[in-house]
Amino acid sequence: MIDRTGLAEFLRRRRESLQPEDVGLARGARRRTNGLRREEVAALCHMSTDYYSRLERERGPQPSEQMVASIAQGLHLSLDERDHLFRLVGHVPPTRGGSGDHIGPGLLRVLDRLVDTPAEITTELGETLRQTPLGVALTGDLTRFRGNARSIGWRWFTDPSARARYPEEDHDHLSRMFTSGLRQIVGQRGRESAAGRMADDLLGRSPEFRRLWDQHEVGVRPQEPKRFMHPEVGLLELNCQHLLDPEQSHRLLVYTAVPGSESHEKLQLLGVIGAPV
Repeated sequence: MIDRTGLAEFLRRRRESLQPEDVGLARGARRRTNGLRREEVAALCHMSTDYYSRLERERGPQPSEQMVASIAQGLHLSLDERDHLFRLVGHVPPTRGGSGDHIGPGLLRVLDRLVDTPAEITTELGETLRQTPLGVALTGDLTRFRGNARSIGWRWFTDPSARARYPEEDHDHLSRMFTSGLRQIVGQRGRESAAGRMADDLLGRSPEFRRLWDQHEVGVRPQEPKRFMHPEVGLLELNCQHLLDPEQSHRLLVYTAVPGSESHEKLQLLGVIGAPV
């Protein structure tokens, strides 16, 4: 059963504790609001201002689990706070683990400050949860996929277009890397996990994956620099830095180019061009 009073108070306190810069918003010169405005939180949570406002006023319908997850992410809640929010609404909190979608507030704060840098947050299965604008310009919108297709490793073996952003001479190594990475996760999580189910699905779909899976390779690392083939600016050679959130096994991937290099100039051009429409 929903605790309307507890929910309203919790949402209001969390909203008032956040500042615009905490969530990647600009602070206006005439700002007088203590914390974020309701309309700002509603936009962050991908809902109408009226819907969010009714929750703070102890009104409206019981939010769905998907809506609660969106609120938790928009308010930059920790996992403990997210679970508390689910219970206030009357739902069972999602299971924690490497396949969870909830991004920790620390990673979100870092990502929000990387406005002029290609960066993304991914799950251990290579599912992109969030990208910076320049990240979208570099690789396209990788958050649009659903189901197994959310994983770059799954798309790599099932959708030929997934390979278009990478030089052809790198494809063999990337195939080995994706297979090796998935095998390692299956070893950690078990055959009944999401990783195990994905491996079984790929074994039935891709002869290339089956051949590489049978080699039992683990520990195949990404090549440095990481190379992208962009449809408008061509080849980019970028270094990739990782920041790991051990609670959710999420990774923040940040791509940089050597200053003064041709790839650095191309990144600057991408910042002007933006993502393809």
